[in-house]
Amino acid sequence: MGWHRELLIGFDLETTGTDPHEARIVTGAVIEVRGSEVLGRREWLADPGVEIPADAVAVHGISNERAAGEGSPADRVADAIADVLADHWKAGVPVVAYNAAFDLTLLSAELRRHGLPSLRERLGGLDPAPVIDPYTIDRSVDRYRRGKRNLEAVCREYGVPLDAAHDAAADALAAARLACAIAGRHPKVAVLGPADLHRRQIEWYAEWAADFQSFLRRKGDATAVVDGVWPLRESAGKPADERV
Repeated sequence: MGWHRELLIGFDLETTGTDPHEARIVTGAVIEVRGSEVLGRREWLADPGVEIPADAVAVHGISNERAAGEGSPADRVADAIADVLADHWKAGVPVVAYNAAFDLTLLSAELRRHGLPSLRERLGGLDPAPVIDPYTIDRSVDRYRRGKRNLEAVCREYGVPLDAAHDAAADALAAARLACAIAGRHPKVAVLGPADLHRRQIEWYAEWAADFQSFLRRKGDATAVVDGVWPLRESAGKPADERV
């Protein structure tokens, strides 16, 4: 059958900014998908407790007035999302997130900010896994393809519909479907079990980060450091990727 034909959990956050250690959750979504069928969904709107910058509002469309008037407290949203994800990981179900290092690092920072149990604490000390990141996988299996690698561009490449980019539910669903499409095109991805694929992505992300760091240094930034930890970076520092 393959993991891409089994239950997957699409996950996405829309936020106040692009630094996962500083940005706050505005909306979140967890979508249960098997094949082409959506089996369930959970969505959240948060009052982030800080002003949402105009450029972020322009991306996801959530105004400060709406977030303050309709959103739940940020700590409750972060806690609820973490609980849902942890429950799926405990059951062995893969969580799919496009550029997972951003979303999981940001969620981890929110939990820490509000004094809530971390993802690892909710998992009895285990790392959050398995995670499937179409961004990391695509960048490895089709390394030399030209063009952008944001969710919209990669969905176009694989023929995956994305009707409302930067809506958390739409992005979460697209990420799950994109993971399946990549597996369909690349059998070497499909044949891996979720745990093996998780481990491979750790290696692929570290390789990409080392290559990108070397590129930046060749271009003149002699002190450039690109964090190659995936899928969760606990310490603050220069992000390995901006939000894509």
